[in-house]
Amino acid sequence: MNVVITGASRGIGKAIAALFIHHQHEVLVCSRDLNKLAELKAEFPSIHTFACDISDQADLQRFGEHALSLFDNIDVLVNNGGVFLPGILTEEPEGTLETMIQTNLYSAYYLTRQLAPRMKARKSGYIINMCSVASLKAYENGGSYSISKFALLGFSKTLREELKPYNIKVSSIMPGATLTDSWAGADLPTSRFAQPEDIAQLVYTITQLSEYAVVEDIVIRPQLGDI
Repeated sequence: MNVVITGASRGIGKAIAALFIHHQHEVLVCSRDLNKLAELKAEFPSIHTFACDISDQADLQRFGEHALSLFDNIDVLVNNGGVFLPGILTEEPEGTLETMIQTNLYSAYYLTRQLAPRMKARKSGYIINMCSVASLKAYENGGSYSISKFALLGFSKTLREELKPYNIKVSSIMPGATLTDSWAGADLPTSRFAQPEDIAQLVYTITQLSEYAVVEDIVIRPQLGDI
């Protein structure tokens, strides 16, 4: 399979990329962090990397063009890239909502619009959108992040209905607290978090189902519950 993943130089995205590579699939990832991309290439020599700020539409378009030129067929698209800026709606800095909508929602929207036509032409493909438990329930200090993730889930569900006739699968993944850089500095034990590899295993597993089945929604939380 040919797999395209956004925001994959660390955390959940990197874990997903690593698992697909482990199973001998072709993987293209993007990140705006050049150093992390270099580290990723050193760790996984077969991986394809591309420097891209997914919040910049022109930059994102270049990434999509690269994916279409690199792969004749795109089997899996994982819209994983995103940003979390905590805050309170009435107090967060101006522009916070715009930043998170551009990064968390528009990146998935525009890249999917660019890559989906090739999937539709083949009547085959899988699109996985990395939502959040914040897509289901607002929480304290979630601010505009929750808005962007609610919107991403709505996008994902709409896409699911529209792409059914083309035999393209769409899944929404909603992780709770996962041990990534978003939680750096948190004074909590590792046991209070799900692991990036847990999310990666779920993503990989659902892509291995028969063509007659799709997992529409997955909610995964730490065993001890939300933080």
